[in-house]
Amino acid sequence: MFLENIGGLALALLGAGLAAVLSGIGSAKGTGIAGEAGTGLLCEDPSKFGKVMILQVIPGTQGLYGLVVWFFAIFRMGLLEGAGGPAFSLTLTQGFQYLFACLPMALGGLFSAIAQGRVAAGSINILAKKPDDWSKGMVLCITVEFYAILSLLASMLMIINISG
Repeated sequence: MFLENIGGLALALLGAGLAAVLSGIGSAKGTGIAGEAGTGLLCEDPSKFGKVMILQVIPGTQGLYGLVVWFFAIFRMGLLEGAGGPAFSLTLTQGFQYLFACLPMALGGLFSAIAQGRVAAGSINILAKKPDDWSKGMVLCITVEFYAILSLLASMLMIINISG
């Protein structure tokens, strides 16, 4: 009976929340990994701050993508229309649809941000040892970014196709 009363909305909000939170956790972890590597280099050469910061920020994009999916999902649910909007009458089926539609970004954002943080940390090592080749590290980071973008695309396309 509980699931029948609030199940649809609860499941949909769980999916949207997971997209934002797990992507955010991944970005926090990824930027932290890159930041730790960057602090070591900056102790030796503070003039490289701009390049280190660029490499550290890159794993943070997944958190942004997760927030975009969260916002788009609650918009499509009708939560931004106020009390009594369509979200409050979501069926269990629609709730599961939102939950599963948000999972690619939730899981893709979590794992790709951490992996990208590790690649960014390695790229900071390139910057330390061969400063002229630091852009090669950027290319390696962007390769991981591609999979975060695929996760974003998968979630967005599924959310778009949930019938209201």
